[in-house]
Amino acid sequence: MRVLLVEDEVDLAESLRRGLTNEGFVVDVAHDGVTGGWLARENPYDVVVLDLMLPGRNGYAVLEDLRAAENWVPVLMLTAKDGEYDQTDAFDLGADDYLTKPFSFLVLVARLRALIRRGAPERPVVLTVGSLQLDPVRRTVARRGQLLELTTKEYVILQYLMQNGDKVVSKSEIMDNAWDAGFEGSENIVEVYVGYLRRKIDAPFGLSTLQTVRGMGYRLVPDEPGTAAS
Repeated sequence: MRVLLVEDEVDLAESLRRGLTNEGFVVDVAHDGVTGGWLARENPYDVVVLDLMLPGRNGYAVLEDLRAAENWVPVLMLTAKDGEYDQTDAFDLGADDYLTKPFSFLVLVARLRALIRRGAPERPVVLTVGSLQLDPVRRTVARRGQLLELTTKEYVILQYLMQNGDKVVSKSEIMDNAWDAGFEGSENIVEVYVGYLRRKIDAPFGLSTLQTVRGMGYRLVPDEPGTAAS
């Protein structure tokens, strides 16, 4: 099991290297984003542990470069930043897991083993539903070739809907995927953001693809003749 550890705190990196080696991992270490990105592109790692705040090139940029090159090696982000938007940005760019400092070494090992068991299946570079396209690497959304300007929350909700195809997803499922556990507002906030999305992805094109399924939730369908939102 070959691991790339990209961490600029030298003492922490060495401690993790020794610990992971004792657990049976083969560990390469880089202390900056430029070196780490190069190693990740040039070698067949089973998993990458990537710090967010790095000299030379930050973890977001390294991850974005990997996914843009269609390198789907599992990546666990390791960082002291634990804000909602920090985690959302990491997952939007293609991170597979996210662990904040300070952390349990046993939890880190368990998560790395879980990522390695899952492997790195091919992932579509662009999500497509009808004429609507979402590029998770470049974080762009377009309909019929026209780029759409979405807020971060709108983007996260739309990505979740597109990932679920024509499956109906409930308000609570959307809440779980777009808001953190500390959010104390009502589920009705989902209706508000669905309205925002409809005004951006459907209304300008005369479409009704973001459907409400009464009593169940929402689904996104291709823009074909006869589709209509209730």
